[in-house]
Amino acid sequence: MRQGFLLERVPHVTVSLIANNAEIDVIHDKWQPVIEAARAAWNSALDTTDVEWQIPRAVPDDAPKAALDAHAAFWKARRERQAAMDASIARNADVEYLHDRPYPKKGAVRVTGPFTVESLSPHRVLPADEEDEAVVAAMAVEAGEAPPPRRRLRPKSESSAGDDFVTAVLDNLAKAGVQNTKKNERLILATLRPWPGQGHVAAEATYEEAGQQRRAAIVIGPEYGTVGQDLVREAARECRDWADSMVVCGFAFDPQVGETTMNFGRLTVLKARMSQELHAADAYKSGGGNLFVVFGEPDIALDRRKDGTCVVQLRGVDIFDPTTGEVRSSGKVEEDVACWFVDTDYDGDSFFVRHAYFLGGKDPFEKLKTALKTEVDEAAWSTLYSKESRPFSPPKSGRIAVKVINHYGDEAMRVFKIG
Repeated sequence: MRQGFLLERVPHVTVSLIANNAEIDVIHDKWQPVIEAARAAWNSALDTTDVEWQIPRAVPDDAPKAALDAHAAFWKARRERQAAMDASIARNADVEYLHDRPYPKKGAVRVTGPFTVESLSPHRVLPADEEDEAVVAAMAVEAGEAPPPRRRLRPKSESSAGDDFVTAVLDNLAKAGVQNTKKNERLILATLRPWPGQGHVAAEATYEEAGQQRRAAIVIGPEYGTVGQDLVREAARECRDWADSMVVCGFAFDPQVGETTMNFGRLTVLKARMSQELHAADAYKSGGGNLFVVFGEPDIALDRRKDGTCVVQLRGVDIFDPTTGEVRSSGKVEEDVACWFVDTDYDGDSFFVRHAYFLGGKDPFEKLKTALKTEVDEAAWSTLYSKESRPFSPPKSGRIAVKVINHYGDEAMRVFKIG
């Protein structure tokens, strides 16, 4: 895994690659005299004038022995010439990796369930009409002409694809509510109505909190992308005068969208991570399960030691109780956190796991030994089963990132700047 997946690969052959392969001409010139000699012997034995493509693959039953020998020599040379050409084409072709077909490592013991590697791109996807318009404008600029005037794009509410996604999310949100990581702590929406206008707020909801009626603004992030802090800030401006809370639903969130950076006074902002099942066509029609989960902010401390090294401590997770509206600290970190990772030199774009630590209750050490069917070095395990990281040097980029994942697979990330 340190070098990535080992994938099956095939040669990527194109017509231009075959046409520009000079080695094929060399192979043809090498075998052509042999093929011509066998063809001449065939014609002499049968008193024919067959050219190369007229020699049949099957020999007549009454053919003389000389014709049989010439026929066998001819097709043997043809097959060897073709094999040499195919090998040359494959040798000089570009390699195409089959990303959906990695080589399995037989004999290895798997201690996790099946998993997939996925990514949500932070880049904006242009609609078809806007993309065509951008191409036309670029061609005009390249030709030294003035670009055509931009057309008014359709508002968000007129996009059928966007409306279908928003409708599916709201329908499931009305059925499932918002769940945190604790059992029987679910935010049940009494009413859910679409919100008029072309802003970021998609709907208005009411719910009961500690016996009182509350109003919530529902914000839905992009279908393919991450929820950024600009979207959250603009949505908060739209609803802070009338909403008690704002539920932001997204498949993934930028690390800047956190409790420390998204403080809007009395307005409570809930980051509800949506399940990937909402991408399905029938979108989990039963309305149960954890389709929308609020995972609290991790309580993380960064310490600098006298020798200049850094140490990260995971103190706990702040959990929002939707039934009372209170934020409380988790009782045991092991019960709320499955694993946590540290990128000791975060570049602001890609999270690279440089330190990995695994928690979990109910004695995971014994489960690991059972899965591996062998003894595990307790000293080595203690360095992984820890709420405190190993010391590491200060990052060159000036930033580190800590990612915490709970037992449902939801994650939260915090970024620290080190001066």
